[in-house]
Amino acid sequence: MRVFALACTIGAFAAPVSAEPMHGIAMYGDPELPADYQHLEQVNPDAPKGGTATFGESGTFDSLHPVITKGTPPWQLRFVLFESMLGRNYDEPFTLYGLLAETVDTDEDRTWVEFTLREEAEFSDGSPVTIEDVMWSYETLGTVGHPRYRNSWSAVETMEQTGPRSVKFTFNTDNRELALIMGLRPILKKAQWEGLDFERSGVEVLPIGSSPYVIGDFEQGRYLELNRNPDYWGKDVPFMQGQANFDTLRYDFYADGDVIFEAFKAGEADIYREGNAEKWATLYDFPSAQSGDVVLSEISHKRPTGIEGLVMNTRRAPFDDWRVRQAMIELFNFEFINQTLNGGREPRIQSYFSNSVLGMEVGEPATGRVAELLEPFSDDLLPGTIEGYALPVGDGSERNRSGVARALDLLAEAGYEPVDGVMQNADGVPLSFEIVISPTATRDPTRDRQITQIYRGALQRVGIDPTITSVDTAQYTDRTNTFDFDMTSYWRSVSLSPGNEQKLYWGSGSRDQEGSRNWMGVADPAIDAMIDKMLSATSREESLAATKALDRILTAGRYVIPFWYADISRIAHAKELRYPDRLPMYGDWQGFMPETWWYEE
Repeated sequence: MRVFALACTIGAFAAPVSAEPMHGIAMYGDPELPADYQHLEQVNPDAPKGGTATFGESGTFDSLHPVITKGTPPWQLRFVLFESMLGRNYDEPFTLYGLLAETVDTDEDRTWVEFTLREEAEFSDGSPVTIEDVMWSYETLGTVGHPRYRNSWSAVETMEQTGPRSVKFTFNTDNRELALIMGLRPILKKAQWEGLDFERSGVEVLPIGSSPYVIGDFEQGRYLELNRNPDYWGKDVPFMQGQANFDTLRYDFYADGDVIFEAFKAGEADIYREGNAEKWATLYDFPSAQSGDVVLSEISHKRPTGIEGLVMNTRRAPFDDWRVRQAMIELFNFEFINQTLNGGREPRIQSYFSNSVLGMEVGEPATGRVAELLEPFSDDLLPGTIEGYALPVGDGSERNRSGVARALDLLAEAGYEPVDGVMQNADGVPLSFEIVISPTATRDPTRDRQITQIYRGALQRVGIDPTITSVDTAQYTDRTNTFDFDMTSYWRSVSLSPGNEQKLYWGSGSRDQEGSRNWMGVADPAIDAMIDKMLSATSREESLAATKALDRILTAGRYVIPFWYADISRIAHAKELRYPDRLPMYGDWQGFMPETWWYEE
């Protein structure tokens, strides 16, 4: 990749191919909001500023550097501390509007993109954001930053300064999403990192960003406060109207996830997201909820389910055999577990993009363009990919006889038979594996622990006795970053406009890249082809077909034992915390809380 930093002299800046600079950019078509828009439609532009929002978080942190692989930073820092050239509107499938950049420019085929920086953009220390900062941030994150930034950087042929406040990226691959992805990179202050080891984690260096918030008081592993910058440069930028309303965002960290709910009931936290429908229906009658001091809000959304469950690492036996993976799915008695933990209230995740127009037709054969895309790979695709695949359905009883019978048949095909109550192969080696869990590091540690214990009982009944290992946040991060597990809790969200992140989730290039999100270890040319087709699609229809085909390959790959999902988010919060009447398409997601909420007595 060639980088050109041109001197700021007359005639030094190359003029881009003629195009029309825009206030925003959409994956397909034009942005919905006009150039003279005043604010995003899902915000309250008159929201008052002030107050504190206190969050209870499970786990700990040992770093405040959220853009590298090392360390465990509070996850919020990546989204709250830095700004990017463009900001994402979560009320549109994939549309970005100018934030640090006042305009974005690209050609019809999106072989390049150019951003023009706002002249007034400043870091929180009052120093200007310069094109030098921008270019250094892109190159640094693309080479030594977290893997999430590296894949797209490898697709950049050249980065060149084209004006006093402009930078242009030219791509070396046919990937229409890159023009948008390049607008979402965090911009850091170059001068802050001179003479420092950028890849070193820790809390000694407080990163400087340009966002409305700066790092305030903190105690490593216990709490962190982010304070609103009263001199924030972007207070008049249309995209930021009605956002960043709290004076302070405080995050208190608890070693035991179960304690957070008690802390919330005691008034030590202002917000609690409830992931369990049964608890939502039965446990929210405590005094502050009865008095109205705590409000119970249900936030609807239109996003796909994503995939959440127990992931199997195919880099290791026995999960390198799809028949064993299917047997594990058969033995996971979803109906019984759902009834036990949720009162049967939640539907099961059926595929990676289910609950949306992007999802495959469950149990139905592929047709039309989807079938055409899959056909070249038909000889190597697993059973059910083209013909139709659906998760097994039990009778709701604990014994799950039909599921157990199917599992035993599959295990026999894979070379395993029960001998004296122990499932083993022809050499007498028991079928055994480790399930890694964490009391702090996953989305719902209590639920994961309960599910794992019930599942273990079902496995033991057929002669499989997995080891369950509980590790702390740091160990969990290290083990998952290095793929040192057999089975573990897993969650990958997907959007209504899936794109380059799919490569990091399950692309072949991410299989052996430590720190990637490809925990299952899949490397499949068919998956790579569908992702490439998705990224090069020039119409929504072609992208839709590629996504449906990808959904079929992933689901029939039997990599994850899916849990359940909810088409609403359940949020209990202090009555002083308010949110706009109009909900964004993505609901309770990035860009919603705390961004658009406010404090009001």
